[in-house]
Amino acid sequence: MLARWPRCLYSAALYALSPLIWRRVWREQVPTNPRRERLGLIPRRSAGTSAQRHRKRPVTWLHCASVGEVLAARPLIEALAAARPGHQLVVTTMTATGADRVRALADTLNGKGAGAIVSHHFVPLDFPGAARRFVARLAPLQAIFFETELWPNLLAACQRRGVPVAVVNGRLSPRAFARYLKIRPLMADALGHVDWLAAKSDEDAERYRLLGMADDCTSVVGSLKFDISASDEDVADSDRLHTWLGERPIWVAGSTHPGEDEPLLAAHRRLRETHGDALLILVPRHPQRFDDVAALCKAQGMRLARRSKNERPDYDTSVYLADTMGELATCYGAADVAFVGGSLVPIGGHNLLEPAVRGVPVMTGPSLENFSDVAAPLREAGALTEVADAEALSEALEALLDDPPARARLGEAGRQVVATRRGALSRTLEGLERMLEAK
Repeated sequence: MLARWPRCLYSAALYALSPLIWRRVWREQVPTNPRRERLGLIPRRSAGTSAQRHRKRPVTWLHCASVGEVLAARPLIEALAAARPGHQLVVTTMTATGADRVRALADTLNGKGAGAIVSHHFVPLDFPGAARRFVARLAPLQAIFFETELWPNLLAACQRRGVPVAVVNGRLSPRAFARYLKIRPLMADALGHVDWLAAKSDEDAERYRLLGMADDCTSVVGSLKFDISASDEDVADSDRLHTWLGERPIWVAGSTHPGEDEPLLAAHRRLRETHGDALLILVPRHPQRFDDVAALCKAQGMRLARRSKNERPDYDTSVYLADTMGELATCYGAADVAFVGGSLVPIGGHNLLEPAVRGVPVMTGPSLENFSDVAAPLREAGALTEVADAEALSEALEALLDDPPARARLGEAGRQVVATRRGALSRTLEGLERMLEAK
């Protein structure tokens, strides 16, 4: 009982804060998923017509926090679906945007008619009863948590039911590590329920070890982010968008956050002083900001077209607001230069490899702590342009847009960084299969 006291205190704090927690997740909802899923109230596999169809299928459960993690985990989701054709692959998320991405991916994979059946649930809030109920009803053969998703009661519920647990693409930024170190007894308890950690780097593995992860249950497999790819269909979608937008200088700012759109628009205004027909494709990170960003563009006198309204930008249009979900990669591929957001404000950056795999030159701000493992090889290969503010961004954009050979060199260098660092996916799949064989 003494060993469980950190989790007991943690659970008591969750109950005390439950009104605030419910308020936070209330908006994270989609019509296809009832809110009772947050309490672990998913259909039992032995009841209902859908469960009857799939009740003999072993369940593989993969949890991703939000849309960014779903996108990063896409190669793993596709590989698991192909490798386990007799399974039901249940992907859980915390956010509604993540749910939308899983559902779109599931429609694609299930439509092919081969491989595991892919479906989605919201992950339950980490109350002890909800966690136990969810794991009991889902009855997974294996539980896979992506990156830093360490929920103490869910992990304990898996161990209680005899479900082997893996943490894949395991990463801990210095900032996250500092936070977790303050609650080390709780994290040590949580990590004690993890059977295998597939860390993305030696540094991440060491941080996990300092929090209590056992050395003999840890492997360094590399980052799954480098196993990203662009299919012929993906490339064709980007080419169609580029043609539709017209022959003009195009740059994209993807996954932007509050406080970041203003300097990006300032940089674009300066760019248009020398490139009067330049178009900015602006892609806010969160859909609840779409209207606010549209209002900001108009308030700054920017002529705007919105993708959600099927408005086609003409040559006087300054900003094309990509206010739809699931099209960021398409937008990256349609641009001459890509700026990856979450980096001019202290967010820690977003996935620099999404434009790099398309051969598009990559630009970023200084905040990159969440993607240092990706930024380092791009920087070493000379494939990353880093800017500190709007003025530096406009100058770098102007230089690149005036120099097609330089853009081609940067784009190819980024593509090669991705190509030469693939392999974490196969090592992760091998480790997951060994876990099942050992069960």
